[in-house]
Amino acid sequence: MSWGKTRKSILKRFKITRTGKILRRVCGQDHFLVKKSSKKKRQFKKWVELSKGEAKLVKRYLNFVRK
Repeated sequence: MSWGKTRKSILKRFKITRTGKILRRVCGQDHFLVKKSSKKKRQFKKWVELSKGEAKLVKRYLNFVRK
């Protein structure tokens, strides 16, 4: 049974840990950086875990879960 193709755009935007958690980058780091503090800009480097509902959707796009 074929599950379909992996969506490469999703694969590039998220990290998957060994335990199966899906991580994403913090939003707001693309522009208007002059008005943001150094502390705020440092915090943009972190990876944040997705909520359960969003993680389920991303896993479906990555063919981890049957449709």
